[in-house]
Amino acid sequence: MSWFIVYASIGWVIRLMMIPVVLRREFAPGASLAWLGIVFLHPYIGVGLYVLLGESRLGPRRAERHREIVQRFRDPERHADRQNYTVPPDLRPTYQPMVLQAQRISGLPALAGNRVEFFPDAGQFTDRLVGEIEAAQSHVHLLYYIFACDAPARRVVDALLGAARRGVKCRVLADAVASRVFFGRRGLAKTLVNGGVQVAAALPVALIRRRLARMDLRNHRKLAIIDGQAAYVGSHNLIDPSYGGRRGGPWFDLTTRLAGPIVSELALVFAEDWFFETNQELELPLPQSLDPAGELAVQAVPTGPTGPGETYRRLLLAAIQCSRRQLTITTPYFVPDEAAVLALMMAADRGVDVSLILPQRPDHFLTSSAGRAHFQALLNADVAIYLFRPGLLHAKTATVDDAFTLMGSANLDVRSFNLNFELSVLLYGPQVTKQVRDIQHHYLSQSDRIDAARWAQRPIVTQYTDRAISLLSPLL
Repeated sequence: MSWFIVYASIGWVIRLMMIPVVLRREFAPGASLAWLGIVFLHPYIGVGLYVLLGESRLGPRRAERHREIVQRFRDPERHADRQNYTVPPDLRPTYQPMVLQAQRISGLPALAGNRVEFFPDAGQFTDRLVGEIEAAQSHVHLLYYIFACDAPARRVVDALLGAARRGVKCRVLADAVASRVFFGRRGLAKTLVNGGVQVAAALPVALIRRRLARMDLRNHRKLAIIDGQAAYVGSHNLIDPSYGGRRGGPWFDLTTRLAGPIVSELALVFAEDWFFETNQELELPLPQSLDPAGELAVQAVPTGPTGPGETYRRLLLAAIQCSRRQLTITTPYFVPDEAAVLALMMAADRGVDVSLILPQRPDHFLTSSAGRAHFQALLNADVAIYLFRPGLLHAKTATVDDAFTLMGSANLDVRSFNLNFELSVLLYGPQVTKQVRDIQHHYLSQSDRIDAARWAQRPIVTQYTDRAISLLSPLL
């Protein structure tokens, strides 16, 4: 009996002590309530989860170091030459608010003179990337969330080994957790290192060294730089699209190949992440060394958890608020916060044709259930929701009117909003927006629209399950 009293007393001490701990953090009210609810429900489990997942940080020293790296690498004085390629304000009246918001978040301006190609097919993406690595003359820099050990990944590895033998400087940065098999005993990382390729793990997990910093803060970016002349940005990982298996079906992604001055900005993103993990500083290509390859204006927007301004939420909300006629969004994981739901509803209120395209078979039960809890309110506000049948629609895109496209690695969920290092690009102009919208329309042709009246008739148990799980949305 005495042990029970001690156990219960310590539980209440934990509950009371956690109140100021949670409230001092800059959580949204919903996140604070969720954490306090978990702690009060079971204090021992709650405090353990909070230690592992509650602090949105890398650890104080690493977070401060990352902020210093970003500030130094993106210092405008180091990039005075980019002014020759910056899009003048008077030439972008239709999307000026988006340009200014994105520049405020990332410190990077929109640059003109670029060309774009899209790869919605994983096989075509791998073929093109491998071909460019095999033809590389100077360097190859790869940054991927998942670097697998399957057939497509082995093709990339073989191309890297061949390039290294030719004297090309090859560097690979992959997320330590998502690519753990790649870094394992039988993984391909050792093969690359033995072949002269430099390999580093992004955000390695070491609890003692990192003072219990969060384990789930991940580098979710997907980026390839070839000779400083071409860049690949999007949602493809270096893995076979059948990765989802029976849970979600094959993955359907979208990557863009960019050429022109914007490559120097994307090379800067890789250089920051590489320096953060290895302390090795790389020489960056200058915009003037990259001949204008087209007429497209592009803006790179890296986001992450180390600074209050580096949030993907602000970028996405700005895009939604800029919409006046048509807004189409694709995302594999839809766990919006209150601000995102409200922004979508307000867009529909002002007459915008708002469409969400989501997977019919998601691969994570909790996230999909939490997202479904918001469907009825969105449907009642005339937001169209479509469910993609063939597999896991993993492309992350947003097209706004005929003005611009937002695409990259970020999902419409709290994890991309607050926790992950993400990389997005803004593609400005009606022509490129039409190209992406045509791809979105192809997804729509393979999707079923949810009927609001039928959705309201779902079994009451299902409805309450979704609503209960949605209470955990701030933690998903």
